[in-house]
Amino acid sequence: MPSAPEQAGYKLPQVTAMFWVLKIAATTLGETGGDLLAQTLHLGYAAASVLFLVIFVVSLGAQLRSRRFRPAVYWTVIAATSTAGTTMSDLINRGPGSGTDTAGGLGYGAGAALLISGLAVIFLIWRGSGQTFDVNDITNLRGETLYWAAILLSNTLGTSLGDYLSDSSGLGYWGSAALIAVVMAAILAAHYFTAISGVLLFWMAFILTRPLGATVGDLFSKPHDKGGLGFGTYGTTAVLLAILIGGIAYSYKTTRARAVEPESAAVPDKV
Repeated sequence: MPSAPEQAGYKLPQVTAMFWVLKIAATTLGETGGDLLAQTLHLGYAAASVLFLVIFVVSLGAQLRSRRFRPAVYWTVIAATSTAGTTMSDLINRGPGSGTDTAGGLGYGAGAALLISGLAVIFLIWRGSGQTFDVNDITNLRGETLYWAAILLSNTLGTSLGDYLSDSSGLGYWGSAALIAVVMAAILAAHYFTAISGVLLFWMAFILTRPLGATVGDLFSKPHDKGGLGFGTYGTTAVLLAILIGGIAYSYKTTRARAVEPESAAVPDKV
């Protein structure tokens, strides 16, 4: 954990268990929230993408202007990248309407290839910029801008991967979620028991949380005849939003506690 002086200029959260809980909740919320507007309310993928991109740009502006870590702002941007990633992926793969087939779009294969290429370009630019890939050391505007660009592309790619696994691979929602969970467990084991770069493992896990969120979101929200649990986009979105808000409140509490600890430690005990 950074010291109190370092925390003052630090704008990204520490990677803890709570970070991953909130990341999965936010990405799952992105899946159900994106589907709620684009499919349930028939706004369409094109219009929903424009709306969520506007929300992303506005919230990102607040995040970039902030001088320290603000949990509500940070997780709002994460949720915005997830919802925008959901509708942008569906726009590329399925077309501008609100249908679930790929006849009007590029399809999952071509769409994934396009998004993988885009994400690779972001990482190449990032590497050439000289900025660190380690999120624990990102403290300047250029590094944070590249960080958010990678997150937006990775969430869009993750949606495509999740939809492909759920809809076209034959695994279904349960099988897809289980497969991704096993891979993430392997990444966690590699973190503790191998010498593989922690930065590489972080980004692998970070990208995989998006298809996990996509498959889990579909599992809870889709009707029984499509292999889901039938809770609907309204109910699932409301529960996930409550979890995210609760996690943000907890983050504020722990952030304040860490800020007070150094001051308390500096006061000598009375004899």
